Amino acid sequence: MTPSVRIKTDLDIRSFHPQSKTLMGPGPSDVSARVLKALGQTTLGHLDPDFTDLMDELKQLLGYAFQTDNKLTFAVSAPGSAGMETAFVNLVEPGDKVIVCINGVFGSRMKENVERIGGIAVVVADEWGSPVDPEKVETVLKANPDAKFVAFVHAETSTGVLSDAATLCRLAREHGCMSIVDTVTSLGGSPLFVDDWGIDAVYSGSQKCLSAPPGLSPVSFSSLAVKTIRERKTKVQSWFLDLNLVMGYWDGQGGRTYHHTAPVNAMYALHEALVMLQEEGLDAAWARHTAMHERLRDGLQELGIDYLVNPESRLPQLNSVLIPDQYVNEEAAIRRKLLDEHHLEIGAGLGTLAGKVWRIGLMGYGASQKNVDYCLQALRQVL
Repeated sequence: MTPSVRIKTDLDIRSFHPQSKTLMGPGPSDVSARVLKALGQTTLGHLDPDFTDLMDELKQLLGYAFQTDNKLTFAVSAPGSAGMETAFVNLVEPGDKVIVCINGVFGSRMKENVERIGGIAVVVADEWGSPVDPEKVETVLKANPDAKFVAFVHAETSTGVLSDAATLCRLAREHGCMSIVDTVTSLGGSPLFVDDWGIDAVYSGSQKCLSAPPGLSPVSFSSLAVKTIRERKTKVQSWFLDLNLVMGYWDGQGGRTYHHTAPVNAMYALHEALVMLQEEGLDAAWARHTAMHERLRDGLQELGIDYLVNPESRLPQLNSVLIPDQYVNEEAAIRRKLLDEHHLEIGAGLGTLAGKVWRIGLMGYGASQKNVDYCLQALRQVL
């Protein structure tokens, strides 16, 4: 006997239409109407010849954004955290020693990945709000000649700090190590040169300075990294993220092989966002982020709000600012008031910085004079 429907909703649920908001937190960032229009185009099959043409263009566009000629450059069908895991589970094997630099939340997540794989994490710790110290890294590398990888976050989203990726990658190479670099918040917002700096594995996210919807993770792997993946002695822990399988979908010779159903419409949006980045030019995009940061900085100074990070290490696209003493007990209420009354989102502090800082994002399409001035005006009214 066929059962009857018994689970029902008590609500008269209808189509969802979110209120427009200005996103100036740590991500996602504002998405342009042009990218949203691309997202809404007709869906194609994930092996359709037209879609595979788009995949080829995505690889080229990401190569431009990353400044790399790496053949294995594509977008993982999942958010930046999956890009991180893709890098670690494919390169690190049980027993491998990895130098992990931690100066915020996302360096800690790297360590977690290494340990879950069965690798040995050797930590180089720096204060939250400071960049990774190359001298500390060099000292640890000398003390661990059997290390195979150096992993660090280029742009630490939890603190608003930019580390010296070029120097850290050079140190890794000099000591026979490969580099694994988190560029989730730096791609498209800060200078990044994967080939010139010799980065072996790099991952990012679609929702930060690229200003595409969340859900995709651009990655790129050097030829040495690909060789390492192909020659590993143990199976990759994750079936879905195993690049030995995924390569057949993105780099299939004589036709792509089915691996998974790609998020087709999300890739349309990322493609359009990368076209917009190409049209603006990387130098211009980096300069725009810096100019908007300086405009925000000057306005915050007038409000008596200072920065956590020293000027030489600040991320233009992620501004960690110290909450004035008189507002510390009201910091969550102030953020809620900005959201409720001004439809403006800024971010709270994470980890040891919770309740101490606000994180104001100026990412991609959101790094505009209009957004900066709106944020400053709203803060003046609320404070």
